Formats: sequence, structure tokens, C-alpha cells
Amino acid sequence: MRFTSPRRLICPPLFALLLFSLLGFLVMGYHPGYEDDGFYLSAVKSDLNPALYPHSAEFFRLQTQATIFHKLVAGFVRLTGTSVASAELLFQFASIVLIVFGCWAIASRLFNEARAQWAGVALVAAMFTLPVAGTALYILDQHLHPRALATGLILIAVARILAGKKWQAIPVLLAALVLHPIMAALGMSFCFFLTLTNSEWINRSRRPLPSRLVPQAVSFVPLVWIFERPTPAWRVAIDARRYLFLFRWEWYEWLGALAPILLFWILWRVMQRRGESKLARFALAVIPFAIFQIAIALVMTTDPSLARLIPLQPMRFLQLVYIFMMLIGGCLIGKYLLKASVWRWAVFLVVFNAGMYAAQRPLFASTEHLELTGQSSANPWLQAFAWIRQNTPIDAYFAVGPDYLAAPGEDYHCFRPLAERSQLADIKDGGAVTQVPELADEWIRQVQAQRGWNNFKLADFERLRAEFGVNWVLVSDPPPAGLACEWHNGTLSVCRIP
Repeated sequence: MRFTSPRRLICPPLFALLLFSLLGFLVMGYHPGYEDDGFYLSAVKSDLNPALYPHSAEFFRLQTQATIFHKLVAGFVRLTGTSVASAELLFQFASIVLIVFGCWAIASRLFNEARAQWAGVALVAAMFTLPVAGTALYILDQHLHPRALATGLILIAVARILAGKKWQAIPVLLAALVLHPIMAALGMSFCFFLTLTNSEWINRSRRPLPSRLVPQAVSFVPLVWIFERPTPAWRVAIDARRYLFLFRWEWYEWLGALAPILLFWILWRVMQRRGESKLARFALAVIPFAIFQIAIALVMTTDPSLARLIPLQPMRFLQLVYIFMMLIGGCLIGKYLLKASVWRWAVFLVVFNAGMYAAQRPLFASTEHLELTGQSSANPWLQAFAWIRQNTPIDAYFAVGPDYLAAPGEDYHCFRPLAERSQLADIKDGGAVTQVPELADEWIRQVQAQRGWNNFKLADFERLRAEFGVNWVLVSDPPPAGLACEWHNGTLSVCRIP
């Protein structure tokens, strides 16, 4: 009898996992300091250097109090002596590898054919930046986020349940919980339904499967953080985020939420008839999971007494559903269409990866596709942030304007983590306010004080200094008269308020 070498069993999957992870990374791009990374990267840098951000730091510190993520990254930097930029890049790639591995582990439990498993993995990696209905999410962000690590752990927990090792899923889900509580709660919800569909009691009963899940499903309640009475200032922050309210979604966003349920229902019926019970049960688990989460979202957004629960964002369960949809869709393509044909595989990989790359580039039209450590940028905003980081006092307090993230060419790079200086609150900080209502009054006071930023004169800047202590500003070039400007690049000027 011939035995297969352990190296032959391990190396090809490991090589393929790293290859598809790298391909997914190259297609999606990398943009540290973008969007929510403004909170987490600032928290990492603040943990490493407490002298940073002596002003308005509560807008990211309180936002990150429910996760150990920033302390994990900061601890890695201290332990290894690497730079923050290098650590963030390493953690981003590790997150991708973890998600790709989780997808492969699930696919290997649902499909016997290796080509089906790898086609599913390849499609997920290519579609990382696919928008998830109306949730304001991609399958995976172009920057480091604790949601990515938590998602990878959830996928591994799902694979453990499929392997019949449901107790092994518990510590994995708990690890996800300390990284991203909301995402972990959604993952626990799905694992609950998956466990039901794979339970012996469910499989022995003669009643139709959906009818047996209903009484069990209603007993599950997702994790709830906080019940607090909304304030008018908090309402301003929450109302600015349309994606949190289902009845504000466009029709195509509703289609993106409901179509996957129909697709998984079709998959369940077809696989059930073919006797492919593993895939049928998995598809069945998705259906009540999705319906249950949509029901929760509808209740939260229609009952005024539950308004404080809206930031729990129950519709973001769709991120998991989209991953499962891409994974199983890719597996079916590999099994029934690609098979062993090299040219079909080549067309498949080129079409999806090139298509997603082409769709991604316009989102960062003024920025390099891969913003790697040690790389100089042609983006004038990033140039300004770099100069500020290297040439202004560590206790400098900047005003940049409340809407600077949406300025032409800015590409939604956050000032605070990239310039490493304190900043008067902006619209993006409203995201922290939705989670931490006690910030609302101060946030709206700072934002309103900057209204009309593009028309500010010296007297307006002096008012900011008198009211908040702001002593530096980043303004358009040429700057308003009277400011003491020390740097400009033709687009922006860095100035002191005299």
C-alpha cells in the first residue's frame, strides 16, 4: 500500500491559499487610514505613544473600548520592534489568509472535488470588494479592520460545526467576540441555525425542516450592548447614516438583501432532491438566519423605543451571506463548468479579477492602488498629512473642516491616524457617536463650529482657537489672508492661527 507524504497533503493547499490570498490583496488594493481605519489606527498609535492626541481623542478611544484589536496590534509592534505601518500590512494580509482558509475549510466539507473547492475560494478572493447590498460594507475592507479577523474566525467556526466538532467552534467564536462584538454576534447567530440543521433531532424528525426550525429560532436573541435614551444630537449622527434604516434603502439594495434568500432556497430544494444532504442543510441554515436578522432589523428601525439598538446594524449579517453565496457559487462553477479545463480556469480568473480591479480603481482615483510602507504618495492630501506628522509639534491641535474626507482627491483618508495630530471633530466621527451617545453633544458642537469652512476668514479661525484651543489648520491653497502658513503644495496649505 502506498501512503501519501504529509508534505504533499499540506504544501499544495498552503501554496494555493497563499496564492489566492495574494491575488485577492492585489486586486482589492490596500489603503491604510481609510474610513474606519481612522478609529483603529489612531487607537494603535495612541496606545504606543500616549503623548499623541491630547485633544478630542475620545472620538476614537471610546469607539474602540469594546475590542482588544488595537491592543493586539500595538502589542505585536512592541514585541517584534516592527513599525506600525508594517504591522498593519502584516495583519491585513493575515486577515485575508484567515478568511481564505476559512472559505476553503467550509468548501472542503461541502464539496468532495478539489476543483470545486478552489474555484469557490478563488471567487471569494476576487470579489472581496463586492458591495454588500445597502449595508455600506464590502465583503472585505481595503484597510485593516477587526471585522476582517472576526470574519475569518467565524468562517473557521462554521467549518468546525460542519466537521461535527461544534464544541471546537465555541472558543473560536469567543475570540471573534473580543475582536468585533457585533460581527461575532452575527456569526453566533448563524452557527446556531447551522447547528440546528445538522442536529440529529432535526434529521430524524419527519416534519418538514423549516417548520422544525421556527420554534427553535425564536428562542435566539443576538447580543445587545446598550439600551440608552436617544438625545437630539445623537439623532443627528444616526440619521446621517442612511444605510442603518431599511426603509431608506433603494429598491436595488432591497434586491441585494432578498435575492440571496431566494437563491439559497433554490439551492436547498435542488440539493435535497439530489440527495446532497450536506450542501442542502447548509443552504437551509442560511434561510432562517437571514429571515431572522431581517426581522430584527425591521423591529429595531420601526419601533422608536428601540432606536438605541439601531447601531447594532443587524443587516450586516449579509456580509456572511455574501461570502457563502460567492463561495458556493464558485464551487458550483468549478464542479460543473470549469472542471479540469485550463483555458476555462484562465478565463474564469481573468474575468472576475480584472473586472473587480477595474471597478475598484475609480474609488481611489487620486491614490496609489497599493499604499505600502515607505512609499511616497502623489496624493496632495497624503503629502500634507506626512508633512504635518514630521514638522508640527506633537501637541498641535488641527482643524481640517467637517467634510474634508469628501473633498476632491482626498479619497477618504483620515487625518488623525495619518498626520498623527489631534483634530477637531468631523462628520466621520459621527460614527463613534452612534455607538457612544455621550459624545454626541460635543461632536455636534465641534462640527457646527466649522460650518461654512470653505468661506472661513481669519476671524473664523480665531474663533475656533478661542473656543476649542485649535492652533493649526489645513486649508486650501492659496490660504485665507492673515494665517501664518509654513507649507503648501499647490492644493493645500498648512498654517498656524496667529
